[in-house]
Amino acid sequence: MVTLTPEICEAFSALKVFPLATASKDGIPNVAPMGSVFLIDPETIWIGDNFMHKSLKNVLENPKAAIYLYGAGAKGCYQIKADVTVKTSGPEHARMTEMIHEKKPGLPAKSLLILKISGVFECMPGTDAGKQLL
Repeated sequence: MVTLTPEICEAFSALKVFPLATASKDGIPNVAPMGSVFLIDPETIWIGDNFMHKSLKNVLENPKAAIYLYGAGAKGCYQIKADVTVKTSGPEHARMTEMIHEKKPGLPAKSLLILKISGVFECMPGTDAGKQLL
């Protein structure tokens, strides 16, 4: 398990939309913007599924994903890779539903993707591009 540094956690908190990359069991890639994304602790990210189709199908077939942190307010660019578990009920799902409804009531909050961080990589251009940071 990988623990995010305070600097990476700060970059996370500066962003509102996170590209989520997944792949099918056959390796067909998909990337989609996610808005219901929560840093639960420095090792865990939750993503609420409100409108997923391909992304959800992919993580059910192939429980790996990546997101990247980059944009206004983020000091740096980080690719985060993770192992994914999907929940459609239980206390974690209920908590995620509450968190989503606090931001935007009425969203369906169909399922919860729990991302356990497995690696962090530099994604700024330059000689360290692609270098594993954590």
